[in-house]
Amino acid sequence: MNESLVIVGTQFGDEGKGKMTDFYAADADVIVRSQGGDNAGHTIVFDGDKYALHLIPSGIFRKGKINVLANGMVINPKTLIDELGLIKKAGIEDPSLWISDRAHVIMLYHIVMDGLSERIRSGKPIGTTKKGIGPTYRDKVDRIGIRMGDLLDKGRLNDKISMALNYHNRVLEAFGEEPFSASELTERFFAYGQTLKPYIKDTAKLLDERMKIGEKVLFEGAQGTMLCIEHGTYPYVTSSSPTAASVPLAAGVSPQSISSVLGITKAYSTRVGEGVFPTEFDDDVARKIREKGHEYGTTTKRPRRIGWLDTVILNHAKRINGLNYLAVTLLDVLSGLDEVRICTHYRHGGRTIDYVPSSIERFYACEPVYETWPGWDEDISSCTSYEDLPDNCKIYLNRIEQLTDLKIALFSVGADRKQTVVLKNIF
Repeated sequence: MNESLVIVGTQFGDEGKGKMTDFYAADADVIVRSQGGDNAGHTIVFDGDKYALHLIPSGIFRKGKINVLANGMVINPKTLIDELGLIKKAGIEDPSLWISDRAHVIMLYHIVMDGLSERIRSGKPIGTTKKGIGPTYRDKVDRIGIRMGDLLDKGRLNDKISMALNYHNRVLEAFGEEPFSASELTERFFAYGQTLKPYIKDTAKLLDERMKIGEKVLFEGAQGTMLCIEHGTYPYVTSSSPTAASVPLAAGVSPQSISSVLGITKAYSTRVGEGVFPTEFDDDVARKIREKGHEYGTTTKRPRRIGWLDTVILNHAKRINGLNYLAVTLLDVLSGLDEVRICTHYRHGGRTIDYVPSSIERFYACEPVYETWPGWDEDISSCTSYEDLPDNCKIYLNRIEQLTDLKIALFSVGADRKQTVVLKNIF
């Protein structure tokens, strides 16, 4: 059995990683979120209730588990405090939560700068959530960022905010935006720090201690591989790397501590925001999938774009992440379709290719090459085993395995944690 498991999205995010994290958290001791911020949205459904989380790992609803916000994250303290209130209303009075003192803080000026950046992109916006994610990571690299540990020292916090505003206020004023007051921001964010003080720790050291004594650690992914700043559809990507390769750096653990990587894929594809999406289609079938799958952003509520399953992208994710297994989610959404399609290759410039081009312009010019398979009418939402599935559904899953050379470890036939069918125990 593995001592650690990384859960990653293999597509454009929204693959159902929250449900999978909640499911595997039952067997974990520690659940870690290592990158991104409240631009992510993970939905967990159990006992008839639905919860949407943006920062706190999905394992928070499992009793006796430690949940970690690691150093690679960017954290909006107000969002985090609001989420703590949400989970307390759900009956979790004393959450076991660790927040890295090295994680960077999303400041109010980052949110304004995010909107400003979108405004000045000459009519070619990235389609960000405007949560301040990119500007916060930019400040981190520019070495003028504020970290969670800084919120606990008022003098140091004021000095760092003042230094950052030497840059940000000048940019804001140049574009007609109101400047920020260092003293007002210091008061507000120091107060946030006092609320969060019991949770702020050196999480990398604590994780190392837990792993040395053999505790099982589950790493929860946010966003998806195709939104990776390094290997995604640049520039239409997020500002961090949501891949398994980023986990050791972003959580402060050894690369050798990663035992296995599970790639989460929908039975079809979706994307929110701008950017290339080869298998996208927009007709009555797409609208049926969107409504049945509730394909609206957890964070933004924007309708998600719909596409067929793309195994070129899945194999790209397999290579980048070193996937060991797949989990297929929202399989039930495809019930009732006359046919289902799988993209196996792209056609570009008269040639057939089986890889993701690095050039966004070239990627836009790719046309998907499909296999078409008969659909199934049966409602599979109550299936509890592979044998319960209709034959055409089994054929579809088997073909995914063949095209990716990956075994499907489990699949999901509904939103509730109970609607999960395990084919292989990997954790």
